[in-house]
Amino acid sequence: MYLQTVEPQTAERKTSHFRMSDSMKTQLVSSIHLQEVELQEKPADDKQDSNNSNNADKTFTVEDAVEKIGFGRFHILLFVIMGSSNVSNVYLPVWCDVISSDLPACSVFVCQIFWMLGSMLIIILGMLVVPTLGWRWMIRISVTPSIILIFLFKFIPESARYNVSAGKTDAAMKTLHWIAKMNRASLPPGRLVEPVTSERGSWRILLSPSFRRTSVLLWYTWFVASFIYYGSVLSSSELLEKNLLCVINADKEHQVKHRHEDGLCYCIPFGYSDYQTLLISCLGEVALVPANIALLNVFGRKMTLTVLQLLAAFFFMILNICSTMFGFTVLLFLLRSLVSMNFNVVYIYTAEVYPTVARSLGMGFCTSFSRIGGMIAPFIAQVLMSQSVILALCPFAVACVLCALGNFLMPIETKGRALLVRM
Repeated sequence: MYLQTVEPQTAERKTSHFRMSDSMKTQLVSSIHLQEVELQEKPADDKQDSNNSNNADKTFTVEDAVEKIGFGRFHILLFVIMGSSNVSNVYLPVWCDVISSDLPACSVFVCQIFWMLGSMLIIILGMLVVPTLGWRWMIRISVTPSIILIFLFKFIPESARYNVSAGKTDAAMKTLHWIAKMNRASLPPGRLVEPVTSERGSWRILLSPSFRRTSVLLWYTWFVASFIYYGSVLSSSELLEKNLLCVINADKEHQVKHRHEDGLCYCIPFGYSDYQTLLISCLGEVALVPANIALLNVFGRKMTLTVLQLLAAFFFMILNICSTMFGFTVLLFLLRSLVSMNFNVVYIYTAEVYPTVARSLGMGFCTSFSRIGGMIAPFIAQVLMSQSVILALCPFAVACVLCALGNFLMPIETKGRALLVRM
């Protein structure tokens, strides 16, 4: 009986032992499998940690970020807003830190197109509003783009370069991330830092031996560029309004003399043909842009400026020759084309000739002289024009000839040259 009782217990213990052995084997296999998985995943994790560590050690500047982001939707938005500022005759600072180094020339021509559209808009507005509502309503309506711009400016972020230099790296990164997101691009790996500069921009750089002659000649070139541009615009309207043209086939209204024997002056309201003449002349500001680009690429900046200014001087002098109204329109179209092309080239040349540390300062000095030229032009094109057409046109032609000589003597040619960072 005892043996019979023990044998089943022994069998049960053996069976339990075998079950425990199977369970231990299963746990052991699972443990080995987990170890193998960990060993396979560990190199990947280590590699990711290594990449994160390397990225943390890397640095990039605003210039690196702008080049990496490239051209995209943000720049199109920027061009629209900046171009709209030209429509309302508002000048904005150059946002160099959001435009890569290969886009300054392109931005000049794009803004020129917007400028032309603004000029045409004012002419059309005058043609529709002045005869019916008067010139006061024309002024009120023409300021509308400026009001709209106030709301559009919120889409332009603060300068990333300024934020970095002011120690606001987080704000700069926020701006760059926003631009990259709009352009569907990414920023360089690493952290944003301020570039190490051995020198800061100073007006002394503009008058240093390397740039003294270039700066002085450029100041005069900008003066003349604005002087002849506004001179051509104001002269055309003055000649039409006061019947100062020598037109062969003039209609009855345009045959009335401006100055009467009793000393009174006579001016006529613009007719449809006068507005049409001004509209066609506005088209000249962009019609020859392909020729402008070709001249820059073939002859370079200096020679292009020289040729354009000599041609502008020639057309200023023949603007008063006796011809038909169609002939005057063609001459005015070509003159507006030349003075606009000259402005484009001088802007591009100035941006290219100065190093980065002095570029904004150099542009600021140049535009100051440009404003002076713009202020003097009305006294010649309007006040003096009433006394003598030839006396009024001669100062513009002489200024062009002198400027052409100065540009021919420019010591630096920037065609094909990379932008300078330092002196």
